[in-house]
Amino acid sequence: MSTDCLFCKIVVGEVPGDVVVESDRSLAFRDIDPQAPTHVLVVPRDHHRNLAAVAVDDPAAATDLLQTVAKVAEQEGLAEDGYRVVANTGEHGQQSVDHVHLHVIGGRQLQWPPG
Repeated sequence: MSTDCLFCKIVVGEVPGDVVVESDRSLAFRDIDPQAPTHVLVVPRDHHRNLAAVAVDDPAAATDLLQTVAKVAEQEGLAEDGYRVVANTGEHGQQSVDHVHLHVIGGRQLQWPPG
């Protein structure tokens, strides 16, 4: 755990989060600034800076992230009509928290390109 990481604090319960799905390795909770009717963040319980880091350092955690995304989509009723999964990485990718997180976005027709 990184002591100054917001998502690490949500994982351990120091900061509240509206949890929708959890596994031994991942936690999914609602985004506090949703960009669609459904907007859930999926994070690994262990701190990894970005998607490349978790893929290299802990491939099992990376796999679990994707499995948790699928569970979120099913539970939130997104699986049939479709949804978007986004991993913002670095400054130019607009990564706002230095802890890898996947955005699961859906519940309406999404536009492309996103911006």
